[in-house]
Amino acid sequence: MQAILSDIHANIEALEAVLADIEKHSVWRVICLGDVIGYGPNPKECIDLAKKFNVTILGNHEEALLVQLQQAIFNVKARDSIDWTRAQLDMSTNGRGENASRWDFLGSLKESYQTDDMLFVHGTPTDPIGDYLYPRDIQRPDKLRPMFEVIGHICFVGHTHVPGIWMQDMVYLTVQEVNSHYWFTRKKTIVNVGSVGQPRDGDNRACYVLLHDGHIEFRKVPYPVEKTVSKIRKVGDLDPFLAERLLQGR
Repeated sequence: MQAILSDIHANIEALEAVLADIEKHSVWRVICLGDVIGYGPNPKECIDLAKKFNVTILGNHEEALLVQLQQAIFNVKARDSIDWTRAQLDMSTNGRGENASRWDFLGSLKESYQTDDMLFVHGTPTDPIGDYLYPRDIQRPDKLRPMFEVIGHICFVGHTHVPGIWMQDMVYLTVQEVNSHYWFTRKKTIVNVGSVGQPRDGDNRACYVLLHDGHIEFRKVPYPVEKTVSKIRKVGDLDPFLAERLLQGR
């Protein structure tokens, strides 16, 4: 059994709750689809836990932190959170050694991971970091067809923070429609695993996926969201909106 998670966004309470849930299952590999950092109040702690995963790939927030692209591609709330995160990882502080290790880890992340006929990316198969795949895109076959053309069978993505399933015959299924369980067919399929640290599907629980023998289960895990909200509110450089949206799962 494998655990696939994404978009932790420096939310240590949500990540710890998910890892505790993972420990209840016979998981032999943990794959993270990026955005370990950004928005949340505990980037260092989340990076340290992500270093223990079997696979972590590059998200757009890591890319922005590493190459300082956020001025062009991020809104002001996201830009400010990246700037604040960069300050937390400052190499001139007393934590120089630990932060050096964190920078090394972030700098080692690849844009994708491939195993057998499964592809793992942060954004989409055709744009692993920057592009978004929304539920509404099922109405845009011109956007979806090139994605299905480049995958072998299954692709796992994150980035939008909204879990769901797209199939090559232009069918989209929500988590509710499959009752949190889905068995893969021969059809090419793209799965968004949702978000650990900042869900946006109206459910404020952390979300991740378990994969086993051609079957996936979407796991929704409660965590002490008020604790994370309180932390964000106390950080002057993080927009209060980033705290409020956690309560709503939006």
